[in-house]
Amino acid sequence: MRNLDFSSWQAVLTTLLGLAVITLIGVGIRLLVMQTIQQRRERENRQINERLRTLIAAYKTLGGSFTGDLRVDPAHLRDLRLRAAEEGRAFEDGSDRARRMRDAVEAALSDILLLGTEDQVRLAAQAAAELVAGRPVHVAELVVSLRTFIRDVLDLDPVPAALPIPQQGPTRPAGGGGKGGGGRGEGGREGGGRSGGGGGGGMGGGGMGLGVGMGLGAGGVAAADEAVEPPGTP
Repeated sequence: MRNLDFSSWQAVLTTLLGLAVITLIGVGIRLLVMQTIQQRRERENRQINERLRTLIAAYKTLGGSFTGDLRVDPAHLRDLRLRAAEEGRAFEDGSDRARRMRDAVEAALSDILLLGTEDQVRLAAQAAAELVAGRPVHVAELVVSLRTFIRDVLDLDPVPAALPIPQQGPTRPAGGGGKGGGGRGEGGREGGGRSGGGGGGGMGGGGMGLGVGMGLGAGGVAAADEAVEPPGTP
């Protein structure tokens, strides 16, 4: 305040101009800092959301089943053929559900290795090593770690320790049959086209019947007029 000069109007104007410049500089620095912090928070939120979305999808893949065989069978089609040849029996390629389950589990393990915590990465690496070695794998421990982490990030209450939760295993994929369904759809469209053609023919036939009926009706009316005409009429 001692440096402020209000002795003349020129001094007052200079003082006010200096205060305005200092205020603008302070506001600009504050806005710049706030924008930088906001951009950093948005980037962190995007990273957290993407990580959480990926881990939730991995949890649904690895822990979507409570019943049946909860192991992941690492056998490929060539392994099944070699096994059948070694046992001296004919190879029968049945449902490929186990192989599709294995592929989904491998993709989920890859996502966990990329975005999981240290404990989750360790468990995923162990499961991947078991799959590479050709041994069936249980992923229940990894599913528990994912569930605990996701609930903690979402700020949810932890699952009670005394609550008995059955072991979870990979989601069993639904059966195929998409091509057959598509064929039926095409057949339905083809049948619909034929039905439409038949409908058109029916409409044409209706028109012919209408014309013939109208002609016969007109002829019948004329014949009736002649029948009721009294004799001797010129």
